Amino acid sequence: MKAKKASETLAITTKVVLPNDTNTLGNLFGGQLLAWMDVIASVSAHRHCRRVVVTASVNNVSFKEPIEHSSIVTLEAKVSRAFSSSMEVFVDVFVEDQVSGQKRKSNEAIYTFVAVDQNGGPIQVPELIPETKEEKHRYMGALRRKQLSLILAGKMDPSEATELKALFFKEGEA
Repeated sequence: MKAKKASETLAITTKVVLPNDTNTLGNLFGGQLLAWMDVIASVSAHRHCRRVVVTASVNNVSFKEPIEHSSIVTLEAKVSRAFSSSMEVFVDVFVEDQVSGQKRKSNEAIYTFVAVDQNGGPIQVPELIPETKEEKHRYMGALRRKQLSLILAGKMDPSEATELKALFFKEGEA
C-alpha cells in the first residue's frame, strides 16, 4: 500500500450561513457546523484511503467565536496522521470578511475516521507523509492525542502511553 502525502487529502468547501442555519441570536448553530465539519472531514479521509470511511469520534471541537448569519464560511480538512485502520483529520474553519475578502480562523475540530470493508469491518489504510511545518506538527501530536483518547476510553493502561509520558518525565524517570 503506497503512502500518501497529507496534501493529497485536502478537502475544501464553502458555505453561506442562511437563516435556517442559525439560532435565535442569529449565529450559526453549533450542530450545523459540526455536520459541515463531519462531511468535509469524511471527504478528506476518503481521499487518503479511497475506501468507505465512518466517523469514529469527534476528539476536539473549539468554538472560538460565533459565526453570524450571512457569513461566508470555508472549511478545510486534511488528514494529520494515519494509523492501522484509522485516520485523524483536522478541520479548520474560516470566516471571510465580505468587504476585504480576508479570512480569519474562527473554529477547528479533530475527527477520527475508520476505513471499513464491505462488511463494515476495519481495513488497513496507507501511511501518511507530512511535508509542511504544520503537517509535521499535527502528525507528531496525533499519537499523543490517540493515546490520551485510548486511556480515557479505558482501552490503554496509562503506563503504556510512551508519547504522553515523554511530555512529563525525562527519559528513564517513569
